[in-house]
Amino acid sequence: MFTQNHITNFSSIETPFYAYDIKLLRNTLKALINAASKDYHIHYALKANSNPLLLSEIKNAGLGADCVSGNEIKRAIENGFDAESVVFAGVGKSDKEIEYALSQNIFCFNVESIHELKVINELAIKNNKIAQVALRINPNVDAYTHKYITTGLEENKFGINPYEFEAVIDVIKILSHVKLIGLHFHIGSQIQDLTPYKNLCLRVNEINKWFLQKGFKLNHINLGGGLGINYKEPDTQAIVDFEAYFAIFKNFLEIRPSQEIHFELGRCIVAQCGSLISKVLYIKEGINTNFLILDAGMTELIRPALYQAYHKIENISKNNSEIEKIKYDVVGPICESSDCFGKAVYLPKTNRGDYIAIRSAGAYGEVMSSKYNLRDDVRSVVV
Repeated sequence: MFTQNHITNFSSIETPFYAYDIKLLRNTLKALINAASKDYHIHYALKANSNPLLLSEIKNAGLGADCVSGNEIKRAIENGFDAESVVFAGVGKSDKEIEYALSQNIFCFNVESIHELKVINELAIKNNKIAQVALRINPNVDAYTHKYITTGLEENKFGINPYEFEAVIDVIKILSHVKLIGLHFHIGSQIQDLTPYKNLCLRVNEINKWFLQKGFKLNHINLGGGLGINYKEPDTQAIVDFEAYFAIFKNFLEIRPSQEIHFELGRCIVAQCGSLISKVLYIKEGINTNFLILDAGMTELIRPALYQAYHKIENISKNNSEIEKIKYDVVGPICESSDCFGKAVYLPKTNRGDYIAIRSAGAYGEVMSSKYNLRDDVRSVVV
């Protein structure tokens, strides 16, 4: 949480910028590692935030890397992640990306289709490599989250469906440079009700048993991630309940002694440690609505415009608890009507130059920023 006490530190930094609470990140990593103990392998999902300042902390905590592009693999390795802890997911891996991953001898490709299996095999032959792969399975488990971030249903573009299993096995048997080592699952993002994870475990048990009966003794089960955070009250639960999360898998997942269990967590690690800090440019008073116009916009944080995501908004130049509140629509400078961070937001009477903090922005914030309207690259600092 950033308050009036931080404003002196912020005064020398041009807004907008991301401010990361490094102490909270470290405490989150400690809680995660304690809850996972030695039972599980955790790969950090770089798609949530690939800022090197944060990656250094995450790597030092002993996590691996979950990547969805060749450049994410490169970023992970450049920041000290061991290639043997890198997994490469994604529904549309290019030949260039696959060849780069092969050259780095990464741990595993999470493969999404029969066609992709064949392409990886061809490129592995070309580069004289053996590619370790896990089949990304679409378990048809509803995550009960926003339709844009649901990934485990049959109508989603991700993964291999159960009716394709026999065909997949037939192909794998004839591929000389692909080694099947596991199964991969991912059902969605920002999941707060843990029931979908119980349902996932039950499906994984069935699918794992099916492959065993077919003679595949797979030593690697990857259960993805998607664990959500509390955007409404970020200070109430700054660190998610990792103990409850892993307890679901301990209670309902049936695994063989030789199998390793892997997870790919991103948002729940970094989201709460980051805030987008902006200044008020103008206050535009209307009949029904007062507009608070910031120097940050959808170019810095696109989530509200993209899928109506909620972020708590605070005026950190004022004492929010003691001053009478006024209702504002908090908007940015971009020439789009969707450039809005929040409607009917109650804040203290706000003035030009006040600092505004948009909370819980450490995940899918900086990493999704753009240069639309020829905006400058967004800055970031560690506090």
